Amino acid sequence: MRIARFVHDDTIGFGTVELADDAGEHPDTLQVLSGDPLVGPVSYTGQRWHLDDVRLVAPVIPRSKIVAIGRNYAAHAAEFDHEVPAVPMAFFKPNTSVIGPGEPIIYPTQTTAVDHEAELAIVIGRFCKDVPPERAAEVIFGYTAANDVSARDLQESDGQWARAKGFDTFCPLGPWIVTHLSIEEASHLGVRAVVRRGEQVIERQDSTTANMVHGIADLVSFVSAFTTLLPGDVILTGTPEGVGRIEPGDVVDVEIEGIGTLSNPVVAYEA
Repeated sequence: MRIARFVHDDTIGFGTVELADDAGEHPDTLQVLSGDPLVGPVSYTGQRWHLDDVRLVAPVIPRSKIVAIGRNYAAHAAEFDHEVPAVPMAFFKPNTSVIGPGEPIIYPTQTTAVDHEAELAIVIGRFCKDVPPERAAEVIFGYTAANDVSARDLQESDGQWARAKGFDTFCPLGPWIVTHLSIEEASHLGVRAVVRRGEQVIERQDSTTANMVHGIADLVSFVSAFTTLLPGDVILTGTPEGVGRIEPGDVVDVEIEGIGTLSNPVVAYEA
């Protein structure tokens, strides 16, 4: 099942998405849900909209936090001459950094070196603490695509990553949450990033979640050992090699196999 968050006229809500590739009776439509599936039971309202008639927004706004994992692909660590950490390297991104598909990544005035980072994101579905790896599937609501946008120069100069990773718009999520993937299936998905710059198409990242150093179940266990996870919290699982610069005027496409493509334009900051 694909669960999207959408805006239609003045209404914002959740719905399930049926694509043409599903070969169902209602291709490229969204069936409206009665509430937020991360909060409690929902039902179908009977309304159905064509995807062209709604605007998809971030499928989840984390209620408390985004926990991101750094250097979780050996080849990405190597491209910056870093060692792979023995235990996962965790940091936080604020929920104010979240935007949805099609929304602009705003290029801050404080930096001259902004990179894209394509990632698989885990969406947590229930309150949990100290989750053993073998029970991680019980607390995962689903998966979505993410772009851990990073001001690389500030990351180097600050010595810690809060500012470099935490700007508003630096965490695109979407286009929807896929809930039907098992951990095993989610552990073998292609991860790609493409930058469209005018007529030029620049292929940057092309890897698979099978190359993660620390797997999905271990990451959920590790993170939940030091912080209680709430429904709607997001864990970013790290990015593969091939990250690169983006600039105003670009469009960044993050594609996760089996989930979809998250596209965001890059614009200059305007006060």
